[in-house]
Amino acid sequence: MSSMYWPYLVADYYRGLEVVTAVVATLILLSSIDDLFIDLWYWLREAYRGLVVRRRHKPLSTEQLRACEEQALAIMVPAWLEFDVIAPMLENMVSTLEYQNYMIFVGTYCNDARTIGEVERMRRRYRQLVRVEVPHDGPTCKADCLNWIVQAILLHERDMPAPFAGMILHDSEDVLHPLELKYYNYLLPRIDFIQLPVASLERSWYELVAGTYMDEFAEWHTKDMVVRESLSKMVPSAGVGTCFSRRALVELSAETDNQPFNTDSLTEDYDIGARLSRRGMKQIFGKFKVEYATRRMSWFGLGKEKIGTISMPLGVREYFPDTFRTAYRQKARWLLGIGLQGWQQVGWAGSLTTKYLLYRDRKGLVTSFISILAYLLLANFLLFYLADAMGWWTVHYPALFRPGSWLVTLMWLNTIALALRTLQRVYFVGSMYGWEHGLLSVPRMMIGNFINAMAAARAWRLFLGHMFFGQRLVWDKTMHDFPSSDQLTQQRRRLGELLLSWHAIDETKLAHALDLQAAAHRPLGNILLEQGWLDEVTLLEAIAFQQNMAPAAASHGAAA
Repeated sequence: MSSMYWPYLVADYYRGLEVVTAVVATLILLSSIDDLFIDLWYWLREAYRGLVVRRRHKPLSTEQLRACEEQALAIMVPAWLEFDVIAPMLENMVSTLEYQNYMIFVGTYCNDARTIGEVERMRRRYRQLVRVEVPHDGPTCKADCLNWIVQAILLHERDMPAPFAGMILHDSEDVLHPLELKYYNYLLPRIDFIQLPVASLERSWYELVAGTYMDEFAEWHTKDMVVRESLSKMVPSAGVGTCFSRRALVELSAETDNQPFNTDSLTEDYDIGARLSRRGMKQIFGKFKVEYATRRMSWFGLGKEKIGTISMPLGVREYFPDTFRTAYRQKARWLLGIGLQGWQQVGWAGSLTTKYLLYRDRKGLVTSFISILAYLLLANFLLFYLADAMGWWTVHYPALFRPGSWLVTLMWLNTIALALRTLQRVYFVGSMYGWEHGLLSVPRMMIGNFINAMAAARAWRLFLGHMFFGQRLVWDKTMHDFPSSDQLTQQRRRLGELLLSWHAIDETKLAHALDLQAAAHRPLGNILLEQGWLDEVTLLEAIAFQQNMAPAAASHGAAA
């Protein structure tokens, strides 16, 4: 091809870029209008509640939570290859919760020996822990494991004076707040479905991938979930920090052959919230202010460590994936279950509001790619700008983006929408994690867009492979971390308090043992052993836990 044609081909290419840019900008504006509607609803609602509701009604207090008589509660923890985090998670849960009348049911698969071993070790320590065996090999799906746990809970009730009032869903990496069960107890049985906010535990400033979870959950569970509940009275489960009334799961079990959780969905948590809403069961997104201890390095890790407290809604915290691959694989499962499987199983049924929320849940399957296309277009325009400045670009067609044209107006509208989106992200993240992370949330938005695009691509690939080639969709395990004891900043408990929280002894026996200790001035553990109220293995476990020692080391020291 003659070199004289190249300038015209370049000009044609540039014109093509302008046309594609016009299409992409229009799609971005449509998506931005949707987001701006959610923003407007949230801030108007906040203004109304601040001016009217909060002046008329006193907020719920911790005293009210603690004054309620404790009902029996069951905590469900499905576990597949959780051998590295399940033990510290259970230790932290039992030592943290400000509640006595509860049981923990951990579901394990028969071919997961390492997780079984860890759960059994904890079961020997905690009287309130029950291991539920899934009688077939894993992984299947999380819903399958949960269904076996629910049946074990209902079977366990036969030996109880009263049934469980609620069943709470947690994962093996969750960090709980002491008042969580107190809050559920206050609302049960009036509410059938309670979802608490979920937040990422704070990461270092340089952990950019993990930081995207901090940013997204800070905004989603402060603003978007509140608007969703306000619009539709329906709250999707986040998969953790979800409490179901006994009535809810029993009714679903009766209607689904003892399978309340949908085994045909990889996001059974989202699915079950929608199904309970269709049955008219009352749901809420819980917002109860509590204090959290914080330890953070100021000035992007260069300043002094600051230890303090922050007031934020009671919720569940955990570490989310910190590598690009694990992040997009986890989000692919969310998109696959919520977007594609939900579309396949539910379609667009429901009210206009429900249809709108379904659209918001599914639009990421397309808009994730549009964001990446916008970045590619920007890179192309920057290259053309450089070529023009160097005198390499010589043939120009009349620009579509002329000053005063509707396309320029479109670009300005998108710029304003992006600025509003960015400012809100900075506000929500900064309010929760400090101004440093608020600023870092801006570059992390770009990283999040690439993660979401890869997740959407993987979700489409898995779904189409399942539809056309029958490829099996299974529990795509995402490895997590659990914070160390230093990161949790817990206070050391006295031996009696620790044994009481483990349900190793009851309050009557502890009180009597403390009276004997005061009279004889002897170690409490020896008194409990002599009275036959405690076995030596449990005592050694408790002492090891107090001293933050490995159980094996504690046993070795005792033997010596």
